[in-house]
Amino acid sequence: MRTLLTTAAALTALAVPAFAQSTQLGSRPMFLVDRMAEGELKDRLAACEAMPMAPKLFSIGHRGAALQFPEHTAESYTAAARQGAGIIECDVTFTKDKELVCRHAQNDLHTTTNILASDLAAICVTPFASATPASADGATEAVPAAAECRTSELTLAEFRTLRGKMDAADSSATTVEGYMDGTANWRTDLYAEEAATLLTHAESIELIKSLGGKFTPELKTPSVEMPFDGFSQADYAQKMIDEYKAAGIPPTDVWAQSFNLEDVLYWIENEPEFGAQAVYLDDSYNNEGWDHMDPATWEPSMPELAEMGVRFIAPPLWVLVTLENGEVVPSAYANAANEAGLGIITWTLERSGPLNTGGGWYFQSITDATTSDAMVYELVDVLAQDVGVAGIFSDWPATVTYYANCVGLD
Repeated sequence: MRTLLTTAAALTALAVPAFAQSTQLGSRPMFLVDRMAEGELKDRLAACEAMPMAPKLFSIGHRGAALQFPEHTAESYTAAARQGAGIIECDVTFTKDKELVCRHAQNDLHTTTNILASDLAAICVTPFASATPASADGATEAVPAAAECRTSELTLAEFRTLRGKMDAADSSATTVEGYMDGTANWRTDLYAEEAATLLTHAESIELIKSLGGKFTPELKTPSVEMPFDGFSQADYAQKMIDEYKAAGIPPTDVWAQSFNLEDVLYWIENEPEFGAQAVYLDDSYNNEGWDHMDPATWEPSMPELAEMGVRFIAPPLWVLVTLENGEVVPSAYANAANEAGLGIITWTLERSGPLNTGGGWYFQSITDATTSDAMVYELVDVLAQDVGVAGIFSDWPATVTYYANCVGLD
């Protein structure tokens, strides 16, 4: 049986000083360049193959390097830094004893950790339930497997006993082992077989700092009703900032994020130095009738956000682009954000799998032009040069790092 490293020991083993880091981009950037149509952009990117590469703030590690490493683990963050991510994300949620930890959602432990195979499985708000097939006569429909496990059900000490795995679940499974074994065939479990180290938010700050990176923590929407045992939303937003202050991190090195506009406005009012770089993750695309090409459907408007003091807005990739005569061009949304003086960050590259069938959700506004992985750098180029984004989140930061080095972005 493997002996899991303690968090402290794992951090000591992984935290290579920044000056010792080398930027290791591997073969994927040129794999993508090779698939591009002949032309000026391909020539420019191909010419950079032998140039030395350096970390870039334009390259943001989304949950670390989650394409192949278990997300929000020390191993994933370290991989992102080695791939030149100048900024690395910790999604922030809290435990039963109100300690901040790095997880994409408060209720994702059943898909991102080994909790269902541990002694803590019984604590889950929804214990594992096996999938059941439809009846032979069709009288009853198939029921998928289900589970839900929350950080807010565990103390920090209990959370530390878990290990990370690739974020996935097989909803057709009839066993816990089968349910946990759902990694997409275009990802890998190669780097998840050993213990993947979960982190507190404070530990993520320590590790990312040691790796020479900067920070973009996202305050996640709680799965529990707030206040939680007297812990209010404002307490939660403040605690996240306080942990950067306690670690001596300059506000200029932190881009605090939230989908909740009220969190962003809280930082602007109560922590103005941090609020100056706070990022509003705009998910208004979920609103009925919303259209990234129709300003009348946006609420609040771009000028209204700027008037509130918001300086950075972050929609998904597809919101910023559209097709015009078959060419990828900035959307009305992108143009309006620029006109209002808002900085733009976007998410998430390298999260869609192979792009030969339209690219899925992240490419939905340019599906007709997305027929191969060649679209990756075509899209990045439009986002960088025409939209003018300040940074791109990626599940594999090497892709963005290569582009940023090649065209001379910070």
